[in-house]
Amino acid sequence: MTTPLRIDIVSDVMCPWCIIGYRQLAQALEATGTAHEIHWHPFELNPEMPPEGQNTREHIMEKYGSTPEQSDRSRQQMASLGTELGFDFRFTPDMRMHNTFNSHQLLHWADTLGRRHDLKLALFTAHFTDGRNLSDDAVLADVAAEIGLDRDEALAVLADQRFATEVRQVESFWVEQGIRGVPAVVLDRKHLVTGAQGVENYTSILQHLAKEAG
Repeated sequence: MTTPLRIDIVSDVMCPWCIIGYRQLAQALEATGTAHEIHWHPFELNPEMPPEGQNTREHIMEKYGSTPEQSDRSRQQMASLGTELGFDFRFTPDMRMHNTFNSHQLLHWADTLGRRHDLKLALFTAHFTDGRNLSDDAVLADVAAEIGLDRDEALAVLADQRFATEVRQVESFWVEQGIRGVPAVVLDRKHLVTGAQGVENYTSILQHLAKEAG
């Protein structure tokens, strides 16, 4: 039996290129018939973001020095890519960027139940498609409940911050490995692929790894 390819993905649910990159990789995995197991890991794009967050367009303009026109083009590009990949980006003028430390704690909890992957994808949809506020613990608990997890337990996890230390340790580990931006995909624990590479490039990489393994 072929050993599944281990895929570690370091990402943040505030990162549009993370869901784009994942969808591209997923298509490549399906096209190549690659047996695989995915492990998501936390990364905070904005660890210093205050609780109320910041308007996403303003944040991007401040962080990267982009103009409103550049921002619009970028959003159009991402929305178009999303459509091709079956993901619905609904960018709005009042969309906000939030800190995601609590999201990562909830994901850590979901992982203990074997549901991290499902919750991760649900959080991407909650933020980018439905415009929900992922800095609100009640919203996070709602999203968890919508995929069948216990809402009261989700609220308790966020209230007592029981996984805070573990999440900080995992975040630090990946920063120590040199990860400074996301998505960062590590294949077979040794091949780092950064950014959303596109279906064709991911397919080529997977085919190359299969030849190496064979």
